Amino acid sequence: MNKNPVLLIDGMALLFRGFFATSVYGNFMYNEKGTPTNGVNGFIKHFLYAVDTFHPSHVICCWDMGSRTFRTSLYPPYKANRSAPPEELIPQFDLAKEAMAGFDVPNIGVADFEADDCIGTLAKQLAPPYNVMILTGDQDLLQLIETNITIAIMKKGRGNYELFDESNIFSHKGCTAEQIIDMKGLMGDSSDNYPGVKGIGEKTSLKLLQEYETIESLLNQLENLPSGLKKKIESDLDMLHLSRKLAEIRTDAPVDYSLEEAAWNASPEKAAHTLTEMGMNIPLPSLFQIEKESG
Repeated sequence: MNKNPVLLIDGMALLFRGFFATSVYGNFMYNEKGTPTNGVNGFIKHFLYAVDTFHPSHVICCWDMGSRTFRTSLYPPYKANRSAPPEELIPQFDLAKEAMAGFDVPNIGVADFEADDCIGTLAKQLAPPYNVMILTGDQDLLQLIETNITIAIMKKGRGNYELFDESNIFSHKGCTAEQIIDMKGLMGDSSDNYPGVKGIGEKTSLKLLQEYETIESLLNQLENLPSGLKKKIESDLDMLHLSRKLAEIRTDAPVDYSLEEAAWNASPEKAAHTLTEMGMNIPLPSLFQIEKESG
């Protein structure tokens, strides 16, 4: 098995993080064409730090393909609480994908699916035989953890990560990776705008799953629950099942990719040329300088 991981990048998470880190101060940066570049600038720096940290054998970047997905078909209010992207961010989605192409990193996105589903599908297809490292800021992806799949959650500042794998997920979250889906089914997710079971929060969800392990087991033993809790679940059974379906990352998205084309072997000259054409002035890190000097 190759010890160097396949790095799967949540492009949406990196771009949004890069954008809001500076937009809050009104610093959007602009290239010669008048296009804002602050998000892409931060995106590329996060990307390069990750490559320098994890030394991947392959790199793939995944993207949402619009706000309409199978989840909004199942539940129209899904993520409807989120405002539209700022107008300064909109042109930077294409710029970020262009930058990835300059580093010979494939951009993957599938209509009707989210970037998370593409990441989940790729991770389950690749691990094993490959080790997979998922770079994101979204803790929903923790449900994908299994042997050979590690999640790197970006923390404040570049190059700061909290790593989650099979060895520490329970001690950090109080549940297994698989139970995260059932937990979201019970408690819902306010950031994604689905409710779960009304009146059940994270503390109660964890307690129930620690005792009953799965929603199926819980529902088979409802008579053992206090009457008030039993009534809450019975009153919201349909939403419980729907919320669990919304929470579950799909691992069967019809992704089209070539792992061979994802091999990390970026050309410093091509990357620098791409960034220059985009109007970006980002010094390439030492890993490129070392490669260039050595041949």
